[in-house]
Amino acid sequence: MSNQTALPFHEITVENPLKVCFVCLGNICRSPTAEGVFQHLVNREGLSAFFEIDSAGTGAWHVGEPANSKSRNVAEQNGITLKSKARIFEYSDLEYYDLIIAMDSDNLHNLHRLDRQKKYNNKILLLREFDPVSGDKEVPDPYYGGIYGFELVFDIVMRSCEVLIEQIRPYIVNK
Repeated sequence: MSNQTALPFHEITVENPLKVCFVCLGNICRSPTAEGVFQHLVNREGLSAFFEIDSAGTGAWHVGEPANSKSRNVAEQNGITLKSKARIFEYSDLEYYDLIIAMDSDNLHNLHRLDRQKKYNNKILLLREFDPVSGDKEVPDPYYGGIYGFELVFDIVMRSCEVLIEQIRPYIVNK
């Protein structure tokens, strides 16, 4: 992780909240976990009025489905409920969201391909750019593995989202 990732957004107020979308492939494991964890952290800090948080997938296989049961179970063991339903990331989301956070380089590439005119590249980042633990920049896909993979994803997402919120905090203006 760099000392501080350049964040591409405006002053965050109740009237102009930061719109964040977490993105993975199917929107049933990693990105709903990130959405739930980030929402939990925002709520815990009393900052929910300053954020709009969502998740989506670059693939349409699971549209309308809840998060994977293993993702939900691991989150619930940590006091977090994953409430989202899978949806596909649309071109219009590129303009709508202030910060688009991909779980891995494949989804980052898919998002950049969707942005053919390169208008939104500055707001598309990898979640692990905020991970204080060195390693690759991928949040591994736990879909075909056992519970350990889901626990690992939760841990990566939690520590990355904790750093992310700390880096966002200076932009919040409580008027």
